[in-house]
Amino acid sequence: MRDTTASRELLERDMLAKPVSSLQYMLDQLSRTYQFLPQLAPDGVYGERTLEAVMRFQKEAGLPVTGRVDQTTWNAIRDAWLAQKARTSYSRATRIFPSEGIQVQEGATKEYLIVPQTMFNILARKFQGITTCEADGCNGPATAANIRWLQRAAGLPATGCMDTAAWDALSHLYEIFVVQDTDCQPQFTGGWG
Repeated sequence: MRDTTASRELLERDMLAKPVSSLQYMLDQLSRTYQFLPQLAPDGVYGERTLEAVMRFQKEAGLPVTGRVDQTTWNAIRDAWLAQKARTSYSRATRIFPSEGIQVQEGATKEYLIVPQTMFNILARKFQGITTCEADGCNGPATAANIRWLQRAAGLPATGCMDTAAWDALSHLYEIFVVQDTDCQPQFTGGWG
């Protein structure tokens, strides 16, 4: 069973590594459900558009409208985003992994494993604990170690087996930290905003 507390702690830690981009990503995703929010480009700059989105969210959520992202505002945005994500959890990336119940055990070879291996190689530049490995479709020791790292981080059993749950966690991590990444990242100096 998935440990949601551990998953949330990992998500929070990862999001705090790039807080403005993560905030913008969540608000942009929420704008697809809530028409009062403007769409944002996660560029890592807390500009006028981001300020407007935060203030509109605060107003609609019944929070003090300050434009500052304190812990209460961050939690409210994150919780709304997680709730939205749960309603639409079948992400576009998940569709390329084989159907539910398919598993690639350690030592097994499946051609479609090349995609997650390549994603791990890109994420290795952003996370300690992920190592580069040959993208050959074989769930060898290096790939299985990366899968176990991901599973532990996501609160899943650390089996080293690539399955739908591991793929979904990898897809979301990749989307947040690679697809939404930009060349313009300000340095985080602490605090919530």
